[in-house]
Order: sequence, then structure tokens, then C-alpha cells
Amino acid sequence: MKQDKSLRNFSLKPLALAGLLFALYGAAVPVFSANLAPPIAGMDTSVKPGDDFDAYANGGWKKETQIPADKSRWGVFSELAEKTSKQLAELVEQAKQAPVGSEGRKVGDFYASMMNIKAIDEAGMAPLKARLEKIDALRDKSALATYLGEGLRADVDPINAANVWTENPFGMWVSQGFHDNSKYTAYLLQGGLGMPDREYYLSKNPKMADIRAKYRDHVATMLKLAGIADPEQAAVRVLNLESKIALTHAPREDTSNVLKADNTWNRADFSSKAKGMDWAAYFAAAGLAEQSSFIIWHPSAIKGEAALVASASLADWKDYLRFHAINTRSTVLPHAFEDQHFAFYGTTLAGTPEQEARYKRAIDITNVAMGDALGKLYVEKYFSPEAKAKVREMVSNLLAAFSERIAALDWMAPKTKAEAQAKLKSMYVGVGYPDKWLDYTGLEVSADDAFGNLGRAEDFAYQRALAKLGKAVDVTEWCMVPQEVNAVNMPMQNAINFPAAILQAPFFDLKASDAANYGSIGVTIGHEISHSFDDSGAQFDSKGELNNWWSKADLTHFKKSAKALVTQYSAYRPFPDLPVNGQQTLGENIADLAGLNAAFGAYHKSIGKPTDAESAKRADQEFFLAYAETWRNLQREQALRKQITTNEHAPATYRVFTVRNLDAWYSAFDVKAGEKLYLTAKDRVRVW
Repeated sequence: MKQDKSLRNFSLKPLALAGLLFALYGAAVPVFSANLAPPIAGMDTSVKPGDDFDAYANGGWKKETQIPADKSRWGVFSELAEKTSKQLAELVEQAKQAPVGSEGRKVGDFYASMMNIKAIDEAGMAPLKARLEKIDALRDKSALATYLGEGLRADVDPINAANVWTENPFGMWVSQGFHDNSKYTAYLLQGGLGMPDREYYLSKNPKMADIRAKYRDHVATMLKLAGIADPEQAAVRVLNLESKIALTHAPREDTSNVLKADNTWNRADFSSKAKGMDWAAYFAAAGLAEQSSFIIWHPSAIKGEAALVASASLADWKDYLRFHAINTRSTVLPHAFEDQHFAFYGTTLAGTPEQEARYKRAIDITNVAMGDALGKLYVEKYFSPEAKAKVREMVSNLLAAFSERIAALDWMAPKTKAEAQAKLKSMYVGVGYPDKWLDYTGLEVSADDAFGNLGRAEDFAYQRALAKLGKAVDVTEWCMVPQEVNAVNMPMQNAINFPAAILQAPFFDLKASDAANYGSIGVTIGHEISHSFDDSGAQFDSKGELNNWWSKADLTHFKKSAKALVTQYSAYRPFPDLPVNGQQTLGENIADLAGLNAAFGAYHKSIGKPTDAESAKRADQEFFLAYAETWRNLQREQALRKQITTNEHAPATYRVFTVRNLDAWYSAFDVKAGEKLYLTAKDRVRVW
């Protein structure tokens, strides 16, 4: 449920949820009686739960809460991320005193270099001089292909690839093959855009047109700060080239369709299917000369961007490369560059008034560069064996609940059920931290070289990815770090991970009731398990291979239910000109629904038979309110628009509304026909 980085993420990106509790507002429609659970802080009981369950559960909190000036959104995820960031800052300060040459000292030195703003400012543009000179020296398109190949990077999420590799038309992802789970292979993905998605270039919405104009100004300002000649005209050329790149990109819905990504090309195919690029030069420079085949996730982009290498002028490509060489390294250039970078990406795109404190940005970069090393320090201090044991117990209960739900399905054929059960039994579950930590022995870190550290960390990660190609797949490998407030399902590994940082209150608390824990982290666990059976995950078998294991009748029923969920979410309209895209968010919506159902079943199984009807109702209310609380969220308009346009997760309010598909929610809160969220029994979507 991650925000931007992994194949499947639980939360919005960059995740955040806030569990702050405030005074209760109103009591015009008190659903709770003296014999039931008391209202919890942050509710607004003047709202009927059946009219707006998000406002009912979280309305008081929303009225009292303001988004911090350095955030584009605020909620439970954000609060935990903020707390974790402060804990990590203390840990890296201590790591600066670790023995020279130790892994801990590398973490401390990396962080120290990012915090040394004085040294970064004094270095000025000197660290980037060699790269800019290399761009200036490009004399032909073969040299351009070599330069682009040298800049290829890996370990990117295919679903969120469009805006990641901005210094290269393409990105690479290393994972098991669609049809071979035994070894790692290379996937090529679309990239090359400085804005989040193709829609930012192609949409006729006036708001998007305004953002394009501001992006052009941003490009010009960055080039001017670097002393590049004629920055305004160069910015026009950069925007024009990126607009052509955007035309080649697959739309968001197609990017999430793994069947459209199942395209294997041999090396010889590139010269005939993607003409315009000197592919021999490109692959040699990328260290991929011996790679005989690739899976092409976005064939239209590979073809179209290769053609642009040939058709666009070398001068235009040089402008593009200069800008992105500067833009992608703004954090380790003088503060004027970072301030301008934030002005566009933080304020224009996300509506955030103020930049985060430097230490938080330094922590973020250290997490990317040496995440496992910092994660070791984090779990040693902040994650207990007791918490790990309890969460593992809950995972077992959720897997059992999902197994029971599959067994009880009256529409699924026995053969299909057998494979679904096999997926559950073979699923790897990582709790807290990985079984094996990454080794940073070969990474050189200097306490006074932020620019060099960043480049060496990027190269180190890329070489590690290359080294995996052709090797046996490790299904226990994590794609997140323990200190990330998130969770993830990786259908091609048939694996789920729950980092330590999300396994804390309000998501999980050893002292909390079962109702609260199952309604929060229990649903999160169920959500991630469910991704193995959503519109994408259901296409992978128990080995993680792309394989249709459904009967025709099963698939027809599943698609019918999925279509109903698409329709339900597409009816939500946060803005008059921008509705939720039910197809784009389908996978996450299926996981929310199935996870909520499974968690509710697991919870009831864990507590046994209630002593009386009022106790049962009180417990069910607590379960659903705990779920709603995890999605307490406020978001700036720009950030919300960006999410709707580019993200596979629906806005938080509508994730709360998932409850309207569960019969038990109607009983718990006495929801009646005529209330806004009410659905007749036949209209409640039931997928799993």
C-alpha cells in the first residue's frame, strides 16, 4: 500500500495518517447508548454514520486539525512518519560516533554530509561540472545513446514508473520473469518526464495548462541558476520534448494491466521494433551487453522514445539532459536549487507552503541510500519481539479467515479454489524487518561529500540490481525498509511485508482491544493478503507466475463484481471537474473491501461468541470506527488532484466508505434506507 515506490502499497504516497485525538463535536444523532461503546475523540456525532461515515468517525478531528505548513497532507500515516523521522534523526546522530569504517558510521557520515549545507553551498556547481561538460561534448546520436545507457537505473515500481527516471527515457526493474519464477530478469519501463504523469502534459484542463506554464518557468529558473545560456528558450524546448515523450507513454490504467506488460523482446528485436536508438551502444553503456532478453512493460514508450532519439535534434536532447542533471541533484547543490525545486514540486504540484526541515530531507535520502543499515538501528531500539509475535499471530488468523472465505465461495470452481488456497499456503510473510539485511560493504561514504555520496549510492544500488540478473529468486527479499510507515504485497514473489514502523499505535498496540487492532492493522494485513487476489494479483498463480488459473465462469463472475466496484468509485467526485477513476483505483479498492471482510471475520473468530447482543454490537462498532480512524486525512487541493490523476489509491474519505459494502456495518450502526451511503443488499459489492 505504499505511496510511490513498490509494486503494491497500502497507503497513499508519501504515506501519512494522523491519530491525534480532539474534543468530540455535537450529539444531535447519538448512535451510542449508555450500554454501548462511548463516543471516541475526534468523532462528529451530529452526522449520521449512514450519511457520511468518514465525517461521523473523523469529522471532529478534521474541524480541529490543520495541515502543517511543510506538508501537503496530514493524517495518521503522516503523524507516524513524523514520529519515525525524529527517532531516526536521533539514531543517525549517535551513528556519527560509531567506529570508523563500520556500517553504522557510514550511515552517520552519509547523513552528516547531507546536513552540511555550508559545504554544499561552498562547492557550488563544481561537482556537476564534469557531467555538464560531458553533455556539451555529445557529438552524435550514438554518443547520446551511450550517455543515456550510462544513466539507466533500476529498482523502480512499474506501476509508478512514469515520473521516476527523469534523467533517462527509460527505467529498469529487476524481478522474476512473468513466466519463470526461478531467476531474476530485466524489465524496461517508460520514463523521462519531469512532471508526475502524461496527463500533466496532455490534459486540456485549465489547471493542468497553468501547471505546464509553471513547469516551463521552473525549468528556465533551474537552468539560469546553473548559468546555462538562453534558459527561457531552452525551457521551451525541454517542455516540447517532454510533451512528445508523454504522447508515447501508456495511460495509467494500461500501466496497471499486467497482461499489456507481458512482452518479451530479444536483443535483436530492439533494432526492428524500436528504431532510432543505437541499442548496442545503449546496452553496452548500461552494463547489459550480455542480457539476451527483456520484458517490455511499456512497449509504446520504448518504441516512441527510441524514435524521438532519432527525430528530435541533438541540441534539444542536450537541453533536456542539462536540466535533468541539475533537477535530479538539487538536494546536493546550493540551496537556491533546492528552494526552486521545492517551489515547483512542493508548492505548485502539492500546495505545500513551506519546505520540510533539512534534517527530515536528509533522513529521507539516507533511507533511500542505506535503508537497511538504518533499519537495523531502528528495529533494535523501537520494535519488540512481543510485537512481532502478536502481529504474526494476527497474520495467521487473517490467512485462515481468507482461506475460509475462499472455501465458502459458491461461485468458484473447485480447481480454482485449490490454486487460490495454494497461493495462501505458499505466501511469504515478512513482519518488522527482513530475514536478510543488505550489505553495504562496497559503498564508499565521505562525511564531507554529499554530491559524491548520492552518486555512489545510486551506482551501488544499480550494480546490485545488475548482479541479480540470471540469479535464483529470493522470495524473502524486501522492497521496503523497516522504518517505512507502509505495507506491501508483491504478487510476483507471492509475498507480503509489514515494516516495523507501521506496527505501532494507532495501527497496532499490544495494549489495545482486539476490536481496535483488527479494525486497524488487521484490515491492513487483510488488504495486503487480498492484493494476491485483486484484478492484478489474481492473474498470478501460487508460484508468482502470470497464469490464468481461473475457469471461464469464475473469471466472468469476478469481472462482474469488479465492474460494480469500478462504477461505485467512479461516482465519487471530489471536484466538479475531476472524479475518482474507478478503474485506475480498482486493485486497491478490491483489496480494501476484501481486507475489511477478512479482518472482520478473523476478529469474530478470535473473540469467540459474545456474551450478549449489546456487547457484540459495541465490539462491531469499535472495529469499524478503528478502521475509519486509520484513514483520518486532510489534503491540500493540489495534492489531492495529483493523487486522483496519478495514484492507484482512492482518496482517504472514499476508502472509509468501503464499509457500505458490508452487511455487518449496517447492523452495527442501524443504517437505514434513504441515508446517503445506504446500498440495497443486491447492490453491495461482494468480491471475495
